[in-house]
Amino acid sequence: MKENYLAQELDGRQEGKKRTKAQELVYCGIFTALIAVGAFIKVPVPVVPFTLQFLFTMLAGLLLGSRMGAVSVAVYMFLGLVGLPVFTEGGGFWYVLKPSFGYIIGFCIGAYVTGRIVERAKKLTVAKYLAANFTGLAIVYGMGMVYYYIICNFVIHTPIGVWPLFLYCFLLAAPGDVCLCILAAFLARRLRPVLWK
Repeated sequence: MKENYLAQELDGRQEGKKRTKAQELVYCGIFTALIAVGAFIKVPVPVVPFTLQFLFTMLAGLLLGSRMGAVSVAVYMFLGLVGLPVFTEGGGFWYVLKPSFGYIIGFCIGAYVTGRIVERAKKLTVAKYLAANFTGLAIVYGMGMVYYYIICNFVIHTPIGVWPLFLYCFLLAAPGDVCLCILAAFLARRLRPVLWK
């Protein structure tokens, strides 16, 4: 049974190389829309609200690959910066001055790296997906926290210390995203062979 599944996944990956540009654009558009919707499915948490954006950005990398996964997030980011209200608190170029914008940049980089890890894996297991997701998680939070600190302390002059930053931007927010990492790994395990078929 396991051999059949692995053979099916390998065949799916080989077939996936023949996907047309039109198919890639459709998949990219779908994930851009999912990321935008995910911004409004949120649980109120102090400082950085918990949303489903992280789930969809990681799935973009896992299912579409590094290039198209990153493109889907970059398109989402572009749409928000030109004024469409797709971010958690609206849209517009002014959003780059929001301390939480670093997480959106992290989503793009995280989707690319997550996809790259999966592409390089010889054997795709739940453990591999989890490793890719937790790497993406580290990138998103690392980028988000550094950006938050810089904007608060040097741009908008609302100083925040290292401990409050760590508490509100990591300890309170990360547990939910850790759960999303696990969920994304199991979803990708099921969906990737189908999507690449």
